[in-house]
Amino acid sequence: MIIPCIDLMGGKVVQLVQGREKALEGGTPLEMIERFAVFPQLQVIDLDAAMGQGSNDDLVELIASRAVCRVGGGVRSGGRARGLIQQGAHRVIVGTAAFQRGLLQEIADAVGPERLIIALDSKGGRVVVKGWQEATEFTAEEVIRQLEPFCSGFLCTYVDKEGLMQGTDLDWFRRLRACTKHELTAAGGITTLEEIRELQKLEINAALGMAIYTGRLSLEELANSFSRE
Repeated sequence: MIIPCIDLMGGKVVQLVQGREKALEGGTPLEMIERFAVFPQLQVIDLDAAMGQGSNDDLVELIASRAVCRVGGGVRSGGRARGLIQQGAHRVIVGTAAFQRGLLQEIADAVGPERLIIALDSKGGRVVVKGWQEATEFTAEEVIRQLEPFCSGFLCTYVDKEGLMQGTDLDWFRRLRACTKHELTAAGGITTLEEIRELQKLEINAALGMAIYTGRLSLEELANSFSRE
């Protein structure tokens, strides 16, 4: 499955390079919903909430009311996770809080593991947290199995290539696939149809951002090739 990404910052749809530098702005949320209507799900990340700099709750609610969405950004409590579900999110993505066991349990209890996706973001071979600014001492391969009871899937971002349009690391995703039977979604640098096909063979979803916002990948071609598969 292909999952287009809508990242929100300052009330606008944006794309960042490696979570730091704003590279471009997209259309309005309603325009992006219409552009992505053929795809079964959208991924919505509130970057302001993730960075502790406010929120875009009104836009999250608008998008989630009109599309099937997995939503993340600033999920640091069971109440926040429940709030996103109440706003219409189909599933909730939790990142940094997943590495605080008591907090993760609280969030899983609040919405149920079946509605929770854990973000495993890797930079320089290590899991990174707090907006990709802080490296942990472990790898995604080392912790993924321990986190399975709390969620129904993992969003795995290869941060080293995120936003750079240079391709991703398929070998990393192969290693992750070998570690878990949970649903996996790949993100970070996916640039070609060939990469998406390789991920599809591994039964891994592809979350796409920069490649579709810049037109490097054609939405029409993606829809014709993958949207109903």
